[in-house]
Amino acid sequence: MQRFEYKVIPAPKRGEKARGVRTTEERFALALTHLMNDLGAEGWDYIRADALPCDERVGLTGTKTTFQNVLVFRRVIADADDTPASRPALLLSSDPPAVAAPRLGPAEMHVTGSAPAVGPAVVPPVAGLAAERAPV
Repeated sequence: MQRFEYKVIPAPKRGEKARGVRTTEERFALALTHLMNDLGAEGWDYIRADALPCDERVGLTGTKTTFQNVLVFRRVIADADDTPASRPALLLSSDPPAVAAPRLGPAEMHVTGSAPAVGPAVVPPVAGLAAERAPV
């Protein structure tokens, strides 16, 4: 089972100056691009941006609520227990799994001698039922 670790960082409030980048939107996009590429190089995947409430003190006894913009990243934690033997088998493998023969219960046991074989009852179809309603 995959496990993740998360990293939450404040979103940049200002853009970065660069040659050929003139507008505020372009500078802000450049700052985000550099931030995301730096974290991506460390293995972090960007998940989402959130605006979360934060209570701040105002004066001696007052508080006010502001919203902080944060970026959420995650990456896979490599477990020491993450070996091929500890992972569950894939259900879509090309080779069917080996299945043991079913054990027969008392009503399904083969009878030796002249007694009739006991097995599941076969019910004849009921007249008047539509073909799609008949049991398969």
